[in-house]
Amino acid sequence: MKVKLIAYTPEPEKVCALAMRLCHSQYGIEELEIALTLEEISRLLNRAKVLQHFSIFEHVSFTFYIEGVSRVTTHQLVRHRIASYSQQSQRYVKVGEEFVIPKTILKDKDREKIYRESLEKVFSAYEDLVRLGVPKEDARYLLPQAVESKIIVTMNARELLHFFTLRTCNSAQWEIRGLAWSMLDLVKDVAPTIFSDAGPSCFRGPCPEGKTCIPERR
Repeated sequence: MKVKLIAYTPEPEKVCALAMRLCHSQYGIEELEIALTLEEISRLLNRAKVLQHFSIFEHVSFTFYIEGVSRVTTHQLVRHRIASYSQQSQRYVKVGEEFVIPKTILKDKDREKIYRESLEKVFSAYEDLVRLGVPKEDARYLLPQAVESKIIVTMNARELLHFFTLRTCNSAQWEIRGLAWSMLDLVKDVAPTIFSDAGPSCFRGPCPEGKTCIPERR
């Protein structure tokens, strides 16, 4: 899996802090920017979290390039509706023999043998159909969910906070959980205050499912 933060709103925490200030001020942007120190930005953002004034986090967005994940994971990812997605098309791009193998299969030779042999048969049939003139968009009906994919994703900070709450939790499926933790590491570098307590619900209070597990990153 490869995850790269390829773009984001410049000075994202300043933008959100200005939005917070504006809601409680009669002044214009020039006045609001005066004395907006790092300490004041942090105070305003943390205050917004306490007040659950999450709309200010919608003013900044983050764009990720993701590759080496399965279609299982991208199908889960696109369920997060307040986001933009551009995914490598199986209609136009001929699929190669790259696929994801779960650890539960890798840990046993017999399981891995069955898995790999099944995939080889499917990929071979796919290649044969394309060679015989079947359009890629039709031959792809054979392809398994294990096939690796590439996707570009853009979310605003508010949606990312929601995404991290759900997908870094131990209840999330292992592949998307690993993806979510990788994305969180990247945005923390550029917006540490916004994402300071991002992660599963148990980072901020009791588990809504009543569990007592220790969050796992992968």
